[in-house]
Amino acid sequence: MPLNLITDRWIPVRLADGGRRLIRPDEITEPDVVFPDWSRADLNVACLEMLIGLVFLADPPTDDEDWEARQIPDRQPLKDRLQRLAPAFRLDGTGPLFLQDLEPIEGEIKPPDSLFIDSAGSNTIRNNGDLMVHRDRYPVLDLPFAAMALYTLQAFAPAGGQGNRTSMRGGGPMVTLIDPGTGHLWDLIWANVPDGMPASPEVLPWMKPTRTSEADGSETYPHHGHAAEAFFGMPRRIRLMIDAETVTGFIQKPRGTNYAGWLHPLTPYTRQKPDSDFLPVHPRAGRFSYQNWLGVVVAAPSEKRELRRRAAAIDTFERRVLLEDRRQASVIVSGWSMDNMKPRDFIFSRQPLLPLGEAAEVTLRAMIEAADTFRYQLRDALKPVLAEGSARDALVEAFFTDTQDAFEQGLAALLRGALPAEVAATWIAVTGRVALGLFERAALPGLDQRPLKEMAAIIDAREVLRAVLMGWRRPGVDAYAKLGLTPRTRKTSPKPGESGEGEST
Repeated sequence: MPLNLITDRWIPVRLADGGRRLIRPDEITEPDVVFPDWSRADLNVACLEMLIGLVFLADPPTDDEDWEARQIPDRQPLKDRLQRLAPAFRLDGTGPLFLQDLEPIEGEIKPPDSLFIDSAGSNTIRNNGDLMVHRDRYPVLDLPFAAMALYTLQAFAPAGGQGNRTSMRGGGPMVTLIDPGTGHLWDLIWANVPDGMPASPEVLPWMKPTRTSEADGSETYPHHGHAAEAFFGMPRRIRLMIDAETVTGFIQKPRGTNYAGWLHPLTPYTRQKPDSDFLPVHPRAGRFSYQNWLGVVVAAPSEKRELRRRAAAIDTFERRVLLEDRRQASVIVSGWSMDNMKPRDFIFSRQPLLPLGEAAEVTLRAMIEAADTFRYQLRDALKPVLAEGSARDALVEAFFTDTQDAFEQGLAALLRGALPAEVAATWIAVTGRVALGLFERAALPGLDQRPLKEMAAIIDAREVLRAVLMGWRRPGVDAYAKLGLTPRTRKTSPKPGESGEGEST
């Protein structure tokens, strides 16, 4: 039986009582629906994006007042407005098909497994190199799973060989979503829907011939489409092969839509200088911790906001919701960490959305910046001790691991209303102690066995590091200033004929 993504129940969800069932998109308004329940984390995140996009397309808030008034959902109007989109959301059959080329295309039939970002490509399979990626996991796909896999690929598409376009946000973008913390899926979706006006299904890219990108100058900019295309971009030219209600493969042609200049509302962006283009942030492999917060979870310092921009959804939520009403809210941070075409890790974490006053938030930003300053100085100081590579990287990463608890304690103190200066003073002492300790752990054992030249270089590196950590030398001077702290006076050795004490410690 053909699948329509608007009128059929096809989305697996978790329920408040721990149960599981399938819903239509309009049924996200039901109070017992908690979260998508696909078997893969990347599909769950993509499903949230798709649902946000559907509400934005069908029935978005017109402004902050309208958003506030409609926090308690009215299911029937949403159902009626989504119903008008149904002709564009058939997965199989004739006519326009969801996220597929308007006309059938010809070419090599790829296995359905290749719809997934962490599946092995043809070259990897030929070379038997699929150690960290996988092959032959999904010989066929049922229609709902195939629909979600197709959406996920189009939304997060990595580099895929010559002519195969990446997603609108490049390969494996970082996704940041507001979760108000109520435990209801509707609240999560509604918290991230941008302001707008309802649109017709004709604005969707698969409802018309694909805007291909064979020629130079064929980029697709925001003025070429509707804002909803941010949620329903189509960089890959694909047609699914369906037999007996299962997807048995797909055909892909190169030179799909080449997006440029779009700013997705659920992704943070960065750029090198104020007049350059914004580029989407991509997650690093491994743990997402406080070191990654600026410009993602917490707004960048005012002097850097032209260079680092949080996802618009986070700024919009903070504008819409009073400080005291954000205490349960968090930020879901997720995305594929990619090494060009190779997936390394899918991150999924929840970070706090902080209800801090202005002074406390300034201190929090300065704490993160100070830690980043000390991290770079530690890396530089280790040059005469360790060669560039994994050993030095591990020590630098250990700096953030070893200061995580202290950061959380400082944050908790700020949330309790502690004086920012007291929190800052404790933080600068802890981070300085950790950085110097990590350096000495690597440098001191066997120091006396090294050649004199190496020994002197290590001693000099320690003194420079210590001077920065104490705020006596830049960039430590700037770190202390941003925290509102005055470094302890650096005493110098007396000149001949003068009395005095040595440098304070």
